[in-house]
Amino acid sequence: MTSSVPRLVIAAPSSGSGKTTVATGLMAAFAARGLAVSPHKVGPDYIDPGYHSLATGRAGRNLDAYLCGPELVAPLFLHGARGCDLAVVEGVMGLYDGAAGEGELASTAQVAKLLRAPVVLVVDASSQSRSVAALVHGFASWDPEVRVGGVILNKVASDRHEELLREALDSAGVPVLGVLRRTGRVETPSRHLGLVPVAERRAEALEAVAAMAAQVAAGCDLEALVALARGAGVLECAAWDAAEALAASSPQPLPGPGRTGPGGTATADEPSRPGPGALVTPEGTREADPRESVTVALAAGPAFTFSYAEHTELLAAAGADVVPFDPLRDERLPEGTRGVVVGGGFPEVYASELSANEPLRKEVAGLALGGAPVAAECAGLLYLCRELDGRPMCGVLDATARMSERLTLGYRDAVAVSDSVLAVAGTRMRGHEFHRTVVEPGSGAEPAWGVRVPRRRVEGFVQRGVHASYLHTHWAAEPGVALRFVERCRTS
Repeated sequence: MTSSVPRLVIAAPSSGSGKTTVATGLMAAFAARGLAVSPHKVGPDYIDPGYHSLATGRAGRNLDAYLCGPELVAPLFLHGARGCDLAVVEGVMGLYDGAAGEGELASTAQVAKLLRAPVVLVVDASSQSRSVAALVHGFASWDPEVRVGGVILNKVASDRHEELLREALDSAGVPVLGVLRRTGRVETPSRHLGLVPVAERRAEALEAVAAMAAQVAAGCDLEALVALARGAGVLECAAWDAAEALAASSPQPLPGPGRTGPGGTATADEPSRPGPGALVTPEGTREADPRESVTVALAAGPAFTFSYAEHTELLAAAGADVVPFDPLRDERLPEGTRGVVVGGGFPEVYASELSANEPLRKEVAGLALGGAPVAAECAGLLYLCRELDGRPMCGVLDATARMSERLTLGYRDAVAVSDSVLAVAGTRMRGHEFHRTVVEPGSGAEPAWGVRVPRRRVEGFVQRGVHASYLHTHWAAEPGVALRFVERCRTS
């Protein structure tokens, strides 16, 4: 199967050059012209895609060659771009920056090559004139497989400054496709982990996106950019599909009635485990009906802003009715909830409000303590702790969480240490950590993951039906995770 969706990758020599402004502005400007625009972000970042969604009216999707593997980048891209006229992919860091010590892996350049997409380089020209030609020439010639199709000059001071920059770039052989003046209208506020998410400032974010669109439309040659996008190479692969991914995945057996060893690993005399949809325990747990739909509650709202779109799609394909709830405002879980997923976000910013919602905290705790499946990542881990910065949380985990001055950031290679509602012990997955909090202790009697880098350690908690960890993982890399979780919802 082949596809030729018009597409652009928006990259830069380094972070802070203006990629998000340009990418979001282009998305909104093209959408304003009546085009169906597919928004994408390279890497694990979950804040920028929120602004992309405002600009396009479609789910912002991540393309991460480290978390999902290079082989899934193009299929996941085509999945997100179904029915679209144009796709815009915002890069990460500098064009050639990727996972530490892994060469080009997870870099914008690698994703551009996997997508056979032309690159538009956004250059912060605020402190240079003729040197811009050397910079652009270096980035355009570094890797012959990366096609730098044009440059957008950002933070240009004046007409004279623009003239000098254009004159210098005439010799670089890379066309100037846009010039943006310095302005404060499109700036968005930041805090300890980057931009403030859209869910926390929707009205202001809409104004910012509109300003980005206006600036980009006025300063860029949109027709030339569309023409460049139409020159992208043909992709010879099929679009990713949640149901097909589940069908092709290796089913992970549910925990059986036998004993488990330390950390949840099976002992030698454990009986063979039944496959998904067939769990029967001595305690009388009913047999699962694989056709039965079960309600899975998904934390949302300003405090819990992050979950990969593919997670919801995989849960739905496995038979879940995924219903969002807001822990800041909803005092009850959705009717009939059989499992809970609490992803990333900023509970530390809303600790007082989360703590004040005692009815919901108690319901979440009761569900978890009763053995229902609960999958919590990063922010979700904090919410399940006994307290966060001294304020009571759900109390599911005998641990406390607090803010820290130290930023923990990076990709992680992980292996499941304990059997859980997500994976059997020994399952290998890749994850990403990004937080300024500390949980004490960092792991329970049955840890969730063993991590090698930056140091060997175990982290997270597995108890009853709870899997709580700092690691953000992408379930498209291991679809059986979603299937196992839903099957556990059916049988709990």
